[in-house]
Amino acid sequence: MNVLFLCTGNSCRSILGEATFNHLTPAGWRAMSAGSKPTGQVHPRSLALLNREGISTKGLHSKSWDNLPQTPDIVLTVCASAAGETCPAYLGPVLRSHWGVEDPAHATGSNEEIDAAFMTAYRILRHRIETLLALPLAELENDPVRLKAELDRIGNLLP
Repeated sequence: MNVLFLCTGNSCRSILGEATFNHLTPAGWRAMSAGSKPTGQVHPRSLALLNREGISTKGLHSKSWDNLPQTPDIVLTVCASAAGETCPAYLGPVLRSHWGVEDPAHATGSNEEIDAAFMTAYRILRHRIETLLALPLAELENDPVRLKAELDRIGNLLP
């Protein structure tokens, strides 16, 4: 199963989702990330956070959804629509779910406050990913209705 973490810029949240998912994922599942309007670079604080957490940043780069290496089976949008952010709509025959997270790239304040915003986004995504991976994935792969319901439920979870 290929999971796409999708947002607009592909520099923070979707990158955190991709790297964290691939760090934790079981065999047969793989994550990628993309943006509808990629910034062209991964935010340095995202890379620093992942490194501190012991998660590989090898190969991470900001990329367009036009250049995906595989067709996704699942698309998880991570934009914060509640904050008035427009979420890109991936077209294609895939399961879609919204896992909105505030964009830490827009955080202001001291370095500690900005780092805290990145950590909050990471913790939310990690909690949701761990919750997904704790499910009986082999069963869910063959039950798209149940998988969609679980993805939607998880998208509302906070650590």
